Amino acid sequence: MSKIDDIQKIYFIGIGGIGMSALARYFKFRGIDVSGYDRMSTPLTRELEATGIAIHYEERVELIPKDVNVVVYTPAIPSHQAELVYYRENNYTVVKRSDVLQWITESSFNICVGGTHGKTTVTTMIAHLLRHSGYGCNAFLGGISANYQTNFWSSEKNVVVVEADEYDRSFLKLVPDVAVITAMDPDHLDIYGTAEEVEKAFIQFSRKVKPGGCIIAKYGLPRGAELTAEHQYTYSFENTAATVYAAGIKVANGSYCFDVVHKDWMITGMVLHMGGLHNIENCVAAITVAKYLGIADEKIKAAVADFKGVRRRFEYALKNKDHVLIDDYAHHPEELRALISGVRSIFKNEKLVLVFQPHLFSRTKDLADEFAHSLDMADEVILLPVYPARELPMEGVNSELLLNKMRMVHKQILSKEATKEWVALHQPKLLVIAGAGDIDTLVQPLKALLQHT
Repeated sequence: MSKIDDIQKIYFIGIGGIGMSALARYFKFRGIDVSGYDRMSTPLTRELEATGIAIHYEERVELIPKDVNVVVYTPAIPSHQAELVYYRENNYTVVKRSDVLQWITESSFNICVGGTHGKTTVTTMIAHLLRHSGYGCNAFLGGISANYQTNFWSSEKNVVVVEADEYDRSFLKLVPDVAVITAMDPDHLDIYGTAEEVEKAFIQFSRKVKPGGCIIAKYGLPRGAELTAEHQYTYSFENTAATVYAAGIKVANGSYCFDVVHKDWMITGMVLHMGGLHNIENCVAAITVAKYLGIADEKIKAAVADFKGVRRRFEYALKNKDHVLIDDYAHHPEELRALISGVRSIFKNEKLVLVFQPHLFSRTKDLADEFAHSLDMADEVILLPVYPARELPMEGVNSELLLNKMRMVHKQILSKEATKEWVALHQPKLLVIAGAGDIDTLVQPLKALLQHT
């Protein structure tokens, strides 16, 4: 198989996943026949169907195309899935999403963003900076850019900005010219086993950087001293020991104003309209990439000011004088901590009600103490049942595990329907919903309940 150029017909098992859908768009853009399967119809799959991609939602072998060159699946698909089994047993070329990304990036200049959290926002910020400034790039994002309403775009420039996913060690198939590392916190311990193994994988990722390449890493990472490249930078929210950091941070009309400082340069008067103090730090990482590529300061400032964020990353679903509803993808304790801190930086005196859906039994079990500590930062918490995703239930692992570890008084476990009833009754002024499962299906119903008061 001569990789990309020989593909005429491609099939995706799990096409509705955020990473898979970006690849589907890429092949559709190239004029290749694209089709796929997913468990259910979603806004994302409907967007793909609107571009002419055929998708079915029943796991039935008789519905699948038999004349495809390549079958792509996501690791979230179980090995016994009927369509996957059929293609394997009949000797089709069956590959993971990470293999296809490897093919695509074999001959391009690659900016690869890895990290246990923050990578989607940083990837989208970098891609936006390159697009808005006229530098140009091909983008494969792990979220939907609010500026362009897509997770993929193409360019004649042979530059690829891609989210480097650590799950299943997929990111080790990429070869970066620029590697950004946002975090090495313990996660995916069902794959790695220990926090040390997670860190070792990121060290391996850093060693994939091409000779003469660049590493831009968050300041203070565990084992950060082991990251080596010809060009190396650290970035931070405000720590002046980092190579690049933010200074003079102010909040004005719900936006952040700040300067970006390096020992050899400084960009003043930066304005970021995306909420969350952690997103200032994410922005510093993206700006460092843009400066490394030689993009002019004024173009960087204009691009940052125009950045509208990423869907489900500190996204305002509703914001008026009576109610604020924020939707976020946070599903790790550090992400929850950053989310709650960010909300409080803008809405200092409001009672913060958080609705959280734990994601994966393994993550809930492995990080239960850390989750409880982060959740206690809110004023009131509603927990939904654990979203299992690819996992089977684990005995003794449920939302009650977190509830019992939390110290706050105002906490409860509710179903999605009961959550709607609670919101309708209590009409919270500041409501934040967080999680990586299907909690986003609550956004529109809760928004409607709050608007009709």
